Amino acid sequence: MPINLPQPIAAYFAADRADGEAVARCFTEDAVVQDEGRTHGGRPAIAAWKADASARYAYTSEPVAMDESDGRTVVTCHLAGDFPGSPVDLRFFFRLQGDKIASLEIIP
Repeated sequence: MPINLPQPIAAYFAADRADGEAVARCFTEDAVVQDEGRTHGGRPAIAAWKADASARYAYTSEPVAMDESDGRTVVTCHLAGDFPGSPVDLRFFFRLQGDKIASLEIIP
């Protein structure tokens, strides 16, 4: 059953199938992404982060649950691909600002 994601988050998961620039456009200019123990700040760094992840791994992602916690939207996503530990369910902690993503933290 599809999940009714907020528009900025739905745009993020749609862009994830495209490229790093498409993903970066989903974020505010000064947004921050935390993933795999690293922090990426600003759209250029976010575009590079996503381009690097896409170059290293082929994967599919499917949002399977959504909740709200401490002002953040938490999306549980099932990822499967050619990365170590696949498949895995990850939690994506989004903080929104208007129609953009201000921060994203990805936690296994």
